[in-house]
Amino acid sequence: MAVAVPAQAARTREPLPLERLFDNSAVSDDALPAAADFDGSGASLSARDLAAAGWTPGRELTVQGARLTWPDRQPGEPDNVRASGQTVRVGGRGDALAFLVSGTSGSDVTGTGSVSYRNGSRSSYRITAPDWRTGPLATKAVALPHVNEPVGQLAEQARLYVVTVPLAAEREVASVRLPRAAGLHVFALAVRASGRGWSGSWGTSTSGYPAVGPWSDRTLRLVVHTSVGGPRVRLGFDNTFAAAPVRIGSATVAVQRAGATPVEAPVPVSFSGAGGVEIPAGAQAFSDPLDFAVPAHANLLVSFHLPELVTAAPVHRLAVQRSYLSEPGDHTADDSATAYPRVLTNWPLLTGVDVTGGPGSVVALGDSITDGDRSTTDANRRWPDVLAARLAEQDVVPHYGVLNQGISGNRVVSDRYPGDGVSTDSAGVSALHRFDRDVLAQPSVRSVIVFEGINDLLAKATAGQVTAGLRELADRAHARGLRALAATILPCGGRAGCTAEVDAERTAVNDWLRTTDLFDGVLDFDAVIRDPALPTRMLPAYDSGDHLHPGDAGLAALAQSVELKLL
Repeated sequence: MAVAVPAQAARTREPLPLERLFDNSAVSDDALPAAADFDGSGASLSARDLAAAGWTPGRELTVQGARLTWPDRQPGEPDNVRASGQTVRVGGRGDALAFLVSGTSGSDVTGTGSVSYRNGSRSSYRITAPDWRTGPLATKAVALPHVNEPVGQLAEQARLYVVTVPLAAEREVASVRLPRAAGLHVFALAVRASGRGWSGSWGTSTSGYPAVGPWSDRTLRLVVHTSVGGPRVRLGFDNTFAAAPVRIGSATVAVQRAGATPVEAPVPVSFSGAGGVEIPAGAQAFSDPLDFAVPAHANLLVSFHLPELVTAAPVHRLAVQRSYLSEPGDHTADDSATAYPRVLTNWPLLTGVDVTGGPGSVVALGDSITDGDRSTTDANRRWPDVLAARLAEQDVVPHYGVLNQGISGNRVVSDRYPGDGVSTDSAGVSALHRFDRDVLAQPSVRSVIVFEGINDLLAKATAGQVTAGLRELADRAHARGLRALAATILPCGGRAGCTAEVDAERTAVNDWLRTTDLFDGVLDFDAVIRDPALPTRMLPAYDSGDHLHPGDAGLAALAQSVELKLL
């Protein structure tokens, strides 16, 4: 058993690894709940619940792109630090510092600390840890179904969070001074790598956690469209919002010929040298780099076998792309479509395809218009697809990858999906709540285009609430060194619910966007799409027919209007 170093003594010494500073026990055996006291009142986390989520002692967890290790401690042993100004030895270069934390004060705990770099410089940071029993489920890394108390177990959710703060670019971290913040507990700490050497070629956002299948011993063959190419590839899978691990037995990648048929035999990928991987609840898994030439602007077939029963999964609901589900068996290596009789219209589990080389990527953060709702299925006519094609055909700016992080029904400031549990709502957590995962954690991201707000206004949010949310997104992007662009909101006149009051709020948001200097550029999509004779409506030639979503021609017009130098 490790011996905890008292916080006061630790501050007088050289920086120590975090585990040498553990001074609080958060996890108890269900049979001995009094052996740990996380919050000072005798309550603690259940070791059984953690194991059921795949959060076992010493396990490495990748969450929001950061590799963190769950403390290698047995129940009842010190497994976290009560932040009190301790100096922690931490190394590495990256874009952010990631903390695995929770608060125990009954509300958010905020504190200020500092980072020391190898070159002698320092930077400060401010961190907010949500409470372990009352914090938002939408931003949690994992939620556990019970709280242990000395008198027994309560059926009440306990939350753990991964919170990131920016680092000075290109500097190697030497140590981190924790805040002095009563009730702030730190379980793990790491520098999140910036993804240097990788460019995002395709990406999507988890929009919910619906019931699926059920699938057992089935292979999914998902079709995804690349933006940029490269000589090596890695795949990203995300068990977002889950309460239990999911196992991928094997996975392959191939270029699509047609349907579920590849051009050549699929090539297997590995995970830390193994053929498959178990992804803990709330965590991610990236495949090992694979020598595989990924073409730009081509469809890939990403196949993965689910050997165990899966009844619910993290899913991006609206793919606007047909993918395929197999008959029973591992069909990842199949070079024909014979075993894939069923069509899928969503993307489960897979969230990213990255390639080596290239200058990085642009993230399009949006709602159903960015998601491609009402565009032609299988045709890749979403406006980010058209923007990616434009980038490839010019030499004014780098040939960035374009990552489509649109979610149909998504809002800027309020959650549609609550962020926990199996749900029929697949409109995602708010842009504010998903910004770190869907934008900041993407590899080598250079800029973000925020194109959201109409769903907030249709749900009776005010222009002031939407602009406050957009302001926060711009500030968070700039804090990480990204260029932040925003697009004006399109008219929706003629659609049920799009009242004169809604249009007045939309106009107010757009007027603010056109005059603010908060963003590095504003894309006036409203001016591109609206009917000059009837500005509350789209031009008929651009309207898909539902008066909310542009059709193929309208989406192309949006992409063609982007001033590429703004990127």
